Amino acid sequence: MLVSGSPASANPAAGAPGAHNAITDVPGIQVGQVQSDIAPYLTGTSVVYMPQMSVASVDQRGGAPATKETDLLSPLNSNPGVNAIQLGGSSMYGLSATNGIIRWLEDRGEGVRVGAGGVAPIVPAADIFDLGRGGDPKARTSAEWGYLAAQATSDGPVRQGGVGGGTGARGGGLRGGVGTASVHLGDGIYVGAMVIVNPAGSPVDPADCTLYGVKFGIGDEFAGYKAPKKKECNPPSTAAQQPANTTIAVVATNAPLEKAAAQRMSGNAHDGMARAISPIHTLGDGDTVFAVSTGKGEALQINDPADTRQLNAIFNAGASTLARAIAKAVLSSESIGNTTSYCDRYPSACKGMKQLKQWRTQGNAPTVTPETFAQASQALAQTPVPAPPAADNGKPKPKPKAAPAGNTTSQDSQNGMVLASGNAGGPSVPTGVTTGLLAAGILGVGLLGMHLRGRRRGQASDRLA
Repeated sequence: MLVSGSPASANPAAGAPGAHNAITDVPGIQVGQVQSDIAPYLTGTSVVYMPQMSVASVDQRGGAPATKETDLLSPLNSNPGVNAIQLGGSSMYGLSATNGIIRWLEDRGEGVRVGAGGVAPIVPAADIFDLGRGGDPKARTSAEWGYLAAQATSDGPVRQGGVGGGTGARGGGLRGGVGTASVHLGDGIYVGAMVIVNPAGSPVDPADCTLYGVKFGIGDEFAGYKAPKKKECNPPSTAAQQPANTTIAVVATNAPLEKAAAQRMSGNAHDGMARAISPIHTLGDGDTVFAVSTGKGEALQINDPADTRQLNAIFNAGASTLARAIAKAVLSSESIGNTTSYCDRYPSACKGMKQLKQWRTQGNAPTVTPETFAQASQALAQTPVPAPPAADNGKPKPKPKAAPAGNTTSQDSQNGMVLASGNAGGPSVPTGVTTGLLAAGILGVGLLGMHLRGRRRGQASDRLA
């Protein structure tokens, strides 16, 4: 099955980057980022947002991940899709920033429908380790940061370098950061990648101090880049670097994929990490790649021979695009404190790259200030979670309301797996049928257990005899 995306008139040539050369070139993808590099802070949050809940999966290969809601993304599990994905800083503490993203989505009525008028936004996350890099391990992100990042989402250019979740990133003795890239495969199908580079390994080839990922550039993407002068080629030592790192990424396409194909795409994208960073997937890394499909219509299937060629093209593009994004992250980052950037350590390599200013400045990535933090806190407190009721005061408890006549559907069955966008899941099951099946199952298990115990006793008696 051949799938197509946006109208031909709006697309660049096949094999060329999209208009922004960013993950936001994939229709249905938006990005928001916030950060602070004012001491004692050196951290931030990035969010990839899908206005229409999208199929997603994940492949995690590092030995020390900080992740959330990744089990939902297995093709073996029933999750229908995701609303957003966080790529953040502040390690395990930063996972709490997803609460702000979830709240922002809830306020917009986005997520899986639950109960009467409720929604459950699905926001998986992966964070890098950057604790204490600004001077205080307690200076870290929270729900307010996630809320502000979600507010900043747009489908425009994406700022790169030491911003968002990559503010405190470093790798190979150099400053890391956020990078992004895209490619148009033809017929309106795009593949994009966004990454936070914070590896235990290095993106720099020690033989000549070039970046591994640059060789995968498209056209004049890395125009002006040169191998550093030999006198500059003295890669920094990583011996003193803490064994707590991670490179995390999202790859996306507007080709419609089944969940298993999305998982395959995320796995293939790790090849892009291996092309651009060495070593990779160490015990000190938490390397994680999410894959997202925003496409609608009949999904490409990994077990359908008719889809194999197109799927392979999408998967391979995901790996190469991620490798390019890693190189762009390193080139876009600027020195801060005692952490030197690649372009400051090897100035001859970057001297002719006029596009660096554009990568570093285009795109919305506001700094979190006391004022914006307070505004986010106020927004989060407007409809707080109700407090639990007081202890039993002796008054009779109200009886549960009877279901309306003719209503034979349980609330969970009726509303579970129904998306806020109006896309329903599977058919509901009548309550009576569910109860009967459950009772029959329990009875059957009990009878089977009695039978097996009796059989074991008989066998034991035979052996004793």
